[in-house]
Amino acid sequence: MDTQKHLIPRKEQTVPVTVTLLPCQYLENHEVRGDPMYLGLKKPTCCLFCTKEGEQPVLQLKEGNIMELYRHRGPVTSSIFYHKKSGTTSTFESAAFPGWFIAVCSKGSCPLFLTQELGKTHITDFEMIVVH
Repeated sequence: MDTQKHLIPRKEQTVPVTVTLLPCQYLENHEVRGDPMYLGLKKPTCCLFCTKEGEQPVLQLKEGNIMELYRHRGPVTSSIFYHKKSGTTSTFESAAFPGWFIAVCSKGSCPLFLTQELGKTHITDFEMIVVH
């Protein structure tokens, strides 16, 4: 069930991040935009979620175990991302803010953030490598 993967933006000199992907068990509540998944980090133990600051959706980390989201009695929409694969790359779209995708800057280093510009200015396609 617990699938760990390295999340690697498609750019040189980028350090991969190991994330845990777990499916949302409540598929009937979601559009067909990809596989609804929760994304968690082990060190520190955190989960990605989306919220709104002013008029802008933002990506944040919240302390907690991803298994709590998985076991929750219903979907936790703010923490669900639609995982869509295309060949060897993946995109992650916010369920709480459709049309907003996890991204990283194409130049320099910056934290992950949300963008509406899929594959344009920022890197929104990630390579996934399964870790055993």
